[in-house]
Amino acid sequence: MSHVTARPHAIGIPMDRVDGAQKVTGTATYAYEWPLDQPVYLYPLQSTIASGRVTGVDSALAEAEPGVLAVLSHLNAPTLTRPDDPELAVLQSDEVAWRGQFIGAIVAESLETARRAAGLVRVDYESRPPDVVLRAGRDDLYSPVHAATFGTGGGELQDGSPADSVLGDVDTALAASPTMVDTTYSTPMYHNNPMEPHTAVVTWLNGELLVRCSTQGVSLSQALISGVLGLEPGRVRVVSPHVGGAFGSKVYPHAYAVLAAMAARIVRRPVKFTLTRQQMFALVGYRPASIQRIRLGAGRDGRLTALAHDVIEQTAKAKGYAEQVGVCSRMMYAAPHRRTTHRLAPLDVPVPTIMRAPGEAQGMYALESAMDEMAIACGLDPVEFRIRNEPEVHPESGLPFSSRHLTDCLREGARRAGWEHRDPAPRARREGRWLVGTGVAASTYPSPRFPGNAATIRIGPDGRYTVRIAAADLGTGTWTALTQIAADALSVPVGQVEMRIGDTALPAASVAGFSAGINSWGTAIWEAADRLRDRLRSEHGGVAPPEGLEVTAEMPGGNPDAERYAMHSFGAQFAEVRVDEDTGELRVTRLLGMFDVGRVINPKTARSQLIGGMTQGMSMALYEHSVLDPRFGHVVNHDFAQYHIASHADVHAVEAHWLDEPDPYTNPMGAKGLGEVGIVGTAAAIGNAVYHATGVRVRELPITLDKLVS
Repeated sequence: MSHVTARPHAIGIPMDRVDGAQKVTGTATYAYEWPLDQPVYLYPLQSTIASGRVTGVDSALAEAEPGVLAVLSHLNAPTLTRPDDPELAVLQSDEVAWRGQFIGAIVAESLETARRAAGLVRVDYESRPPDVVLRAGRDDLYSPVHAATFGTGGGELQDGSPADSVLGDVDTALAASPTMVDTTYSTPMYHNNPMEPHTAVVTWLNGELLVRCSTQGVSLSQALISGVLGLEPGRVRVVSPHVGGAFGSKVYPHAYAVLAAMAARIVRRPVKFTLTRQQMFALVGYRPASIQRIRLGAGRDGRLTALAHDVIEQTAKAKGYAEQVGVCSRMMYAAPHRRTTHRLAPLDVPVPTIMRAPGEAQGMYALESAMDEMAIACGLDPVEFRIRNEPEVHPESGLPFSSRHLTDCLREGARRAGWEHRDPAPRARREGRWLVGTGVAASTYPSPRFPGNAATIRIGPDGRYTVRIAAADLGTGTWTALTQIAADALSVPVGQVEMRIGDTALPAASVAGFSAGINSWGTAIWEAADRLRDRLRSEHGGVAPPEGLEVTAEMPGGNPDAERYAMHSFGAQFAEVRVDEDTGELRVTRLLGMFDVGRVINPKTARSQLIGGMTQGMSMALYEHSVLDPRFGHVVNHDFAQYHIASHADVHAVEAHWLDEPDPYTNPMGAKGLGEVGIVGTAAAIGNAVYHATGVRVRELPITLDKLVS
């Protein structure tokens, strides 16, 4: 039975952004832009070693500099209440766990003065040789079940999944399989690099803290910052109505916000602190590198008999973090015998964090590349091979899917991409000096609904509605999509709805991440709208009273259907590439994605999200690579001049299409998450197209010309 409530009027309309005028006129206020009375500025001191301890800090010259108000280090920093968190417990000891870690700060009347004074501080160290290289053969690999991971509550994988899974007898089934693929794929470190740097603007007033920062979740930031500082959550207010991109790096608050709060308390002035692009490479996380071995066995009928996905990924010695890289292999394809494992390599590197489609982005690159190799080994078309191995239910849990239209995505995507004209032989198509190839990959991402959401809706005597929830807009269109949802939930035109978000003074909201934002916030708004309508009808005859009426409602506790159904978004990615036969120059001439994302709230912003994800997937495949210097433990290409990402000149034809198939169980709107699924599978589709064009299989990202020219 469908649980989708049919009131669509605004939902499904390609509505312009409600915050669009503010964005293009420059009146949308980002964190660093908030006006303050007599602010001071913070510039950090960062470690120049990757492992060891600080043995001395000589700050005399810095303290003598005119305009310097304070020099902070572990020698004089206030004591925090959570020294067990090595990332947030800033300046609590002399230990150095990675290069670029905060070891102090200058607070001054101007940013220029603070930066100059930072260069006058002399720091002495006792250093240890850094261990920063990820290798499969390390003897210190450990299971994430013992990691001090954050965001899980159970200390396993970042999404709460168990580190390992097994079903059947994988080794015996692989040995007995007529066709087998056994390959290893690797992905490097990637850095999120949102356009707006990480920023905290902090003010203390009467013992209460106001933090204006760039965050994906003001409620979570409030909880963690208040906990570290030993304050009641109600004494910390976090404000972030506009965010200039995040890609996961702003889900969790980082040490810079805590450091700014400490500084503001010491100097008794408002403090402004923003990280430089270079500093962000050491202080706000990244996607961890991975090594993935995949083994597939198939029968003579082309059906998988066994699947094993073994993952090794880097983490920080200071603080464990484990991504669910192999979890996608637990649910994508039918195979009676299956196993996944995750092991962590502890290194002297910064703490990783979430980056768009964490886990699935790396895991599906490996799985979908291996599926391409297996399709070729079985003599089957890659599209048909995937369809042949579609599961009827979740292969491990046995739960039915709330909706799964991957086969439709593959077939319709193939039709739109002209797949039927493809010669399956590598190097079969040539246009002058260019070798032309096409590839396909499936994509998926969970579509969860998070607890901890509430919404307040007030109707005024004029019939206009104000909707308040502490949601976040990262530039993705949250302001607009929630306005459309509220309008339909209230059965009124969008012009009668005013949305307020991004402030802990509003009802609490979960983070913008994990493709759960609209699912969670929209459900809370829908619940509040139903309650307001009921009260208007029962108490006021359906007419707003002269004093207005306000209702607050929490999202219904959990989603009971999540216990009965597996909830995921799906997609099929198709890529066309051209490779110069002589130089190895690679161009992606066409990307086409066909997606199963439930009912689309706003086709205009949805298309933007999917195209952006696919472009980021192309960047992952061809350009992005954080280069770690093994001698000193830092990323050397730490700016936009050296950390290459896809630019407009690299992006040719990119198409995003979707099926019109509401999901009956995910939420009252029938929507599924789409912020992550666009990036997933794109790198594999490009890699598979490169093989088709050249006959060269690249199993280590990024795909650079040196790997194509022998």
